[in-house]
Amino acid sequence: MNRKLSVALAVLAFSAAAAAQTKWDLPTAYPPSNFHTENITQFAADVDKATGGKLKITVHSNASLFKAPEIKRAVQGGQAQAGEVLLVNFQNEWPLFGLDGQPFLADSYDSAWKLYQAQKPALEKKLAEQGMMLLYTVAWPPQGIFVKKEINSAADLKGVKWRAYSPATARIGELVGAQPVTVQQAELSQAMATGVIESYMSSGSTGYDTKTYEYIKNFYDTQAWLPKNAVLVNKKAFDALSKPEQDALLKAGAEAEKRGWEVSRKKTAEYLELLKKNGMTVHVPSTQLKADMKKIGDTMLKEYLEKAGPEGQAVVDAYRKM
Repeated sequence: MNRKLSVALAVLAFSAAAAAQTKWDLPTAYPPSNFHTENITQFAADVDKATGGKLKITVHSNASLFKAPEIKRAVQGGQAQAGEVLLVNFQNEWPLFGLDGQPFLADSYDSAWKLYQAQKPALEKKLAEQGMMLLYTVAWPPQGIFVKKEINSAADLKGVKWRAYSPATARIGELVGAQPVTVQQAELSQAMATGVIESYMSSGSTGYDTKTYEYIKNFYDTQAWLPKNAVLVNKKAFDALSKPEQDALLKAGAEAEKRGWEVSRKKTAEYLELLKKNGMTVHVPSTQLKADMKKIGDTMLKEYLEKAGPEGQAVVDAYRKM
């Protein structure tokens, strides 16, 4: 009888512990080896540890749960409690999501951080209206041009099949006279292998992750912009947590942001060395190419501010005063 009682009590205790455990899904579009994913995995482990296993976050990498363009809506609708998105992908929805994708507006880590601080209040307000919270962001390394042939000016990109993954990259393709083709990162290797694209703008990180060096041999280090990934949380899911769990989540998010920005900065040089080691030539852009890209940046910022209106202008003004 005592043995049965102790077994019954143990089952009850286990059931209570299971009931007290909250499970979250966190989809991301990037592979497990990507530094953003490694950072998120560390974040999830930190939350697990800080809450004593009461909040368990499962990271679904490489667009395995939702494709990149679907993740924001999944978090907003509660299909996933949290998720990582590339903010510039949603510029058509709200111009300020695409601010850090404007070429040459912020072209270093220090200036990208300042832009984030100027953008953050408006970003948090918009996400709150959509039933979400901004947990943290991490910048990608500076963006350059991967291209099959050597180029000396923007004119050399005319007619080239150009990968677009955001409104800004599509617009750059149009302005240089290339042929923009929408390809998300998970399909990038296949698109290069099958000749769907011959060129794209991204970071050394993406170039290495997707083994771009197997298909494209030139990288022009234009340091055009540093787009941010953002980890978003469904507000209802956050509100359902206990106060200690909320605090643990926010603390782990703040640590992930600090760590992520530091790792991104450190990885920039490492990725370029890895590209070289795998047979890619890393070029310093010619004076002409720099001038051409700067002109494109000026055109795009003018167009951007016309769409973003006073709200966008206020953020850019705040950034320029920092």
